[in-house]
Amino acid sequence: MTEILWEPSQQQINDSNMNRFMAFVNQKYGKDFLGYDPLYQWSVQEIPDFWAAIWEFVGIKASQPYNQIIDDVNKMPGANWFSGARLNFAENLLRFRDEQPAIVFQGEGQEIVNISYAGLYDSVARLAFSLREMGVQAGDRVVGFMPNMPQSIIAMLAATSIGALWSSCSPDFGIKGVLDRFGQIKPKVLFTANGYFFKGKKLDSLERISGVLEQLESVEKVVVVPYTEDRPDISRISNGVHYEDFISSREGLDIIFEQLPFSHPLYIMYSSGTTGLPKCMIQSAGGILMNHLKELVLHTGLNREDTIFYFTTCGWMMWNWLTSALGTGATLVLFDGNPFYPEPGALWKMAEDAKITVFGTSAGYLAALQNQGVNPGKDYDLSNIRTVLSTGSPLSRDGFRFVYQEIKSDVQLASIAGGTDLNGCFVLGNPMAPVYRGEIQCRGLGMKVECFDEVGAPVFNQQGELVCTAPFPSMPIYFWDDPDGKKYHDAYFDVYPGVWRHGDFIEITDTGGVVIYGRSDATLNPGGVRIGTADIYRVMENMEEIEDSIVIGQDWKSDVRVILFVKMAQGYELTDELTKKIVGNIRSNASPRHVPAKILTVQDVPYTLNMKKVELAVRKVVHGKPVLNKDALSNPEALDNYKDRQELLDF
Repeated sequence: MTEILWEPSQQQINDSNMNRFMAFVNQKYGKDFLGYDPLYQWSVQEIPDFWAAIWEFVGIKASQPYNQIIDDVNKMPGANWFSGARLNFAENLLRFRDEQPAIVFQGEGQEIVNISYAGLYDSVARLAFSLREMGVQAGDRVVGFMPNMPQSIIAMLAATSIGALWSSCSPDFGIKGVLDRFGQIKPKVLFTANGYFFKGKKLDSLERISGVLEQLESVEKVVVVPYTEDRPDISRISNGVHYEDFISSREGLDIIFEQLPFSHPLYIMYSSGTTGLPKCMIQSAGGILMNHLKELVLHTGLNREDTIFYFTTCGWMMWNWLTSALGTGATLVLFDGNPFYPEPGALWKMAEDAKITVFGTSAGYLAALQNQGVNPGKDYDLSNIRTVLSTGSPLSRDGFRFVYQEIKSDVQLASIAGGTDLNGCFVLGNPMAPVYRGEIQCRGLGMKVECFDEVGAPVFNQQGELVCTAPFPSMPIYFWDDPDGKKYHDAYFDVYPGVWRHGDFIEITDTGGVVIYGRSDATLNPGGVRIGTADIYRVMENMEEIEDSIVIGQDWKSDVRVILFVKMAQGYELTDELTKKIVGNIRSNASPRHVPAKILTVQDVPYTLNMKKVELAVRKVVHGKPVLNKDALSNPEALDNYKDRQELLDF
C-alpha cells in the first residue's frame, strides 16, 4: 500500500486557493466538482473554458480583451492563444505599489536588503526610462550576466515593460558558455554585476565580460551593478557605465507599459547545450504569465501573506518562475551564494529569520543535507513553513522521508517537474490532496499529460514516456534562427506527430500521482527492457558510503550493460564487501535487471550549470565520442574520470 506522509486538514482544503477556484468554476460553468480529479479532467477536456477561468480568477490585467481563447485545440505546435488581447507582462507583476516587502535579498555574508513594492516600482520606472532614453524598443534583446539579486529582477521588469526580450545566465558561466547563448540573440544591452561571492570568496565577473564583449559586437551598453565593491573600475569594459550613473535620478516617474499582443516574445531560454550549441526557445509574455500564475496561485497556494523562496540562479528557469510570484503580491526571498556557507544550515537560518512560508530547493540539495547529517527541523524554527518545493531531479522515496523526519512533519512536500522548455511544470503540488511517499501529487491543471508505452498507447501503473497531447499557452512560440520550425519540431514532435514528447520516463499511479524515473534518453535497456536511472539513484542516496553516483548504459556485445560509477563518501573505499552490499541493495530495492555489470569509482560526477547529472555526456566519453559543449557543465574536468577506463574493456 502506498504510504501517506501528509494530508491537509479539512480547514486547509477549504481555505486553499485551489478550492476557491473549484467553487468559482462550479458557479461560472454550472458544475458540481467536489475534488481535484474531476476538476483536472474538465481542465484538459474543456481547454478554452479552463484558460478563460484562469484569466478571470488570477486577474490578468489587459488594456484590450481577447476575442478568441484558442484557434485550434488540436494544433500543436502553432496554436494561437488569446488573440486580440493587449497586455504587458511587467504591468501584471507590478500591480501592487504599497510598502509591503516585495524582495528580501540575502547575499552570501552580506547584510539583508529589503525592497518594498513601492520601491520596486520606482526602481523599475527609473531604469525603464533610461533604457528608453538610449533607444531600447520592443523586440530588442536585453540580457543579464548576474547573480540572483534584486537588480536582476529590476532589469528584467524594466526591459519587458518596453516589450524587449529578456535573457539571463548566472555569473559562473564561462566566456564560451555566455557567447554560445547571447552570441546567437545579439543583445543591445547587457547587465552585469562586477562580481559575486561564493564560499566566502570574492569572484570577479568583469574580466569574463571583457572577453565576452570582444566577440559580442551587438552590445551598445554594459550596465555594471556594484556588488563586491562600491564603485568598481570599469575602464576595461567597452561601452560600460555604472548602474547608479545609468538609472535615472528623476522622481515620481510612471512606467509606460507597452501594450502588446498576448503572444509577444518575453523570454529567451536555452537548452542545456551538452550535445551542441544551446537551442534558444522563445516564450510568450501572455503564455508565461498565465501558466506561472496558475501554478503559483492554485498549485502553490500563494497569497499576499506568503513569503516564498527558491534556491536558484538566474540561469535556471526557476528564477523566472519565482519572479512571477510578484504578481501574487507575496514577498520574494532571493539568495545568492553557496547554500552550505558559512554552515550547512545557512538557508534554514535564513528561512527562520525571514519567516519563509514556501521553501523551494532541489532534490540534490536535500540529498546533500541528508548525506551530511543536517537536521534543519531540530536546529531552526521552521514553524512558518507550510510548503517545501523540490525539483531539478527526481526526489527519492528516502528524500521524501527525510523531509518529514528531519525538516518538518506537518508540511506539504510538493515535488514538481517540468522544464525550461515550458518554463513551468507538467506535474506538481496539490494543496487539497495527500502526499504519497515517492510520488508527485498531480498532473497540472490544463496540462493533458499522459504516459505512453512503446507503441504510443496511454498506460497507467506502468513506466513510459511523459507526453502532453494538447496545447498549452506556455509552449515556446518558436526557436531562434529556426525559420522552417525544424529545430522546434525535432525537439518534441519527431516521435509522436502532434504530441509533445518531453523526454522523461514516468509512471502515472492509481492515486493520480506521478513518479519520474529519469530522462527517457538516459534510460537503460539491458536485454531490451527499459529501466529508469532514478531507481538506482534512490538506492545510492540511501547509502552513507556513497557521496554521489551516475549510471549509464554501455553498448556491449550487441546489447547494453549497466555501468554504475560511484563517488565515495569521505573515509570509505569500494571494497568487495561494499560492492556486494550495493548489488544486494539494488537487487532488493529495484530489481535484478537494475544490477550493474560493473561498479567503478570516480573522483567526481559531472553536472550541468543547473545542477543536473549528465548521463549522456558520460556515455559519450565511455564510447569514445566527443562531448561537443563542455561549457554547459559546471565541472567539465570531471569527464576525465570516465575516459579510457580499462575496466570497461573487460568482460
